[in-house]
Amino acid sequence: MTLDAQKAFSGTVAPEGADVLDEAKLTAWMEANVEGFEGPLTQSKFAGGQSNPTYKISAPSGNYVLRRKPFGPLLPSAHAVDREYKVQAGLHKMCFPVARQYGLCTDDSVVGSWFYVMGMVDGHTIWDGAMPGSTPENRRATYEAMIDTLAALHAVDVEAAGLSDFGKPGNYFGRQVDRWTKQYRLAETETMDEMEKLIAFLPASLPEQTRTSVVHGDYRIDNMIFAKDRPEVLAVLDWELSTLGDPLADFTYVAMAWVTENGGRSGVMDLDRKALGIPELDAMVERYCAATGRDGVPDMNWYFAYNFFRLAGIIQGIKKRVIEGTASSQHAKDMSERVRPLAEKAWEFARKAGA
Repeated sequence: MTLDAQKAFSGTVAPEGADVLDEAKLTAWMEANVEGFEGPLTQSKFAGGQSNPTYKISAPSGNYVLRRKPFGPLLPSAHAVDREYKVQAGLHKMCFPVARQYGLCTDDSVVGSWFYVMGMVDGHTIWDGAMPGSTPENRRATYEAMIDTLAALHAVDVEAAGLSDFGKPGNYFGRQVDRWTKQYRLAETETMDEMEKLIAFLPASLPEQTRTSVVHGDYRIDNMIFAKDRPEVLAVLDWELSTLGDPLADFTYVAMAWVTENGGRSGVMDLDRKALGIPELDAMVERYCAATGRDGVPDMNWYFAYNFFRLAGIIQGIKKRVIEGTASSQHAKDMSERVRPLAEKAWEFARKAGA
């Protein structure tokens, strides 16, 4: 299930060619906009992340993370770094664990595209849901912290966070299915039977929305930074797909780990969860419901079908940019071959949901 993400701790490389930022212009901007900044700065590019290129900016005043839009033609509504900045700034104000936001730049003349700068959180990222080298007790506590943090996100007072205009009320899944269908059509490179059937089935079978909250949109174990010495979430990363919507979108997305094979990523379906100390999905449902005042969650097969469909649409966009030569990493090229398997998985769950 690994997508793009901030991947802000997957190692850095020296930026090359058009990826090199103008250090003089960036220094001037940071001096004017980033509280406490002291130059000179140096730049390196995080190896992961092909959607919004992400940089580590090092300076005597500390380390920062810079996220910018890619160069070249972009799909409508994609790569909205201004929305990433806004949601994290609002959540930081509410003491939810996100990086401190320092500033947003909408002047293309500084580095060539819009960007924002945030603090770099000192911790570690869990890339493998099996958590190799950990203990059963720590694994369990880590998974519980992940669910507790999600429940805390869904409890944030949207108005107090300044996010009441961050999305439209109601019909979240209807709007999302429509959005990702359009994005898929714009990036389509071949006809896939499963995608055609999903595009017909999903909007005709939408579940009822009973709550609205901030929705992260890509919530999983490898999109957060944990404390190095305890199972505590210090920062949730990668807010590119966030909006106001149905909180069940986030919960059922993180639940996909339990129906996805590990493969060194976030899936736990094929692991010996009991031996590892990884909680079963039923226990995670119970914990989330207790924290959010729910009696339970609906049948998740429709939601799994939707989530795999959305992933297929997202990765089809990456595939299109690989073909056009604007994708930002080798990882993008590797991922672009995953569209059809995701579509097949989505249709498998759609059939379980009654398609």
